[in-house]
Amino acid sequence: MNQCPIGLKLEQLLGSLAGGELNSLESKQKQGLHSQAMGLKGLTPPYLAPTTGGAVVLQGVNYASGGGGILNHTGKIFGGRINMDAQLDNFANTRQDIISGIGRPAALNLLSKSLFSITIGSNDFINNYLTPVVSVPQQKLVSPETFVDTLISRFRLQLTRLYNLDARKIIVVNVGPIGCIPYQRDTNPLAGDNCVAFPNQLARLFNKQLKSLIAELSLNLKGSQFVYADVYYIVSDILQNFMTYGFENANSACCYVSGRFGGLIPCGPPSKVCADRSKYVFWDPYHPSDATNIIIANRLIDGDSKDVFPVNVRQLVDS
Repeated sequence: MNQCPIGLKLEQLLGSLAGGELNSLESKQKQGLHSQAMGLKGLTPPYLAPTTGGAVVLQGVNYASGGGGILNHTGKIFGGRINMDAQLDNFANTRQDIISGIGRPAALNLLSKSLFSITIGSNDFINNYLTPVVSVPQQKLVSPETFVDTLISRFRLQLTRLYNLDARKIIVVNVGPIGCIPYQRDTNPLAGDNCVAFPNQLARLFNKQLKSLIAELSLNLKGSQFVYADVYYIVSDILQNFMTYGFENANSACCYVSGRFGGLIPCGPPSKVCADRSKYVFWDPYHPSDATNIIIANRLIDGDSKDVFPVNVRQLVDS
């Protein structure tokens, strides 16, 4: 985590909690782009970097982890991923360091004004419930509804814990149209040129419950300001109208190795790269390109209630 994110990379975000193969790195990109758009400089330092300590943490910390999810067993094929519970443990350590450094009253004041951005959940589907071959027995035993209920129940506890650690301004990003990423397209060839229906159905099922959860927490947790960021809606709009946004390709990875859509093998040293990544919606099998993330970031910062609810990020910062 002590490296720059894929591509370019909101905040004086004192806590950026994220996870997932799609979410984590995507989140770091959007966070950096948010920062640029709002006049902030530099990348938010990763929690595990040896230089992230002392006064540095007063300007924000990134807790994101590739492969991480809401559930602790999500992403186990990746080994040393950091899931949401562990990310909250890490934030609790940062919080204590801040209290020790500037005193409790000043620390609580800082935390109450800080912005917390959480992008997690996609990996719980992509590398858990939808993992090729391994997940087949689980899908037979656990219905989509039951799996989503489990995710939401766990996420409720995690968001409540974050609130109890004095976070107040909390942006929660929903799960995007994961059935449209190159990885899903290539591992589900029967979908042809279309997005894969089942992953998108799961995402919509989760998002519906997530929006209700955000409303519930906003009502029950005094002084909280939860914001629901509808990335599913934004990315779907980009995919449906990609040429209007200046893209030429809306289904394939710019950085690719194999697969009809370049989605079978992660981007790495053997990969080929497209001539102009700004013309691609997707950078690699899992992640949006910088060009896509710029659109997403701008719509989260200044968008209307279809993009982000009940207020956009700029309004949340100013509140």
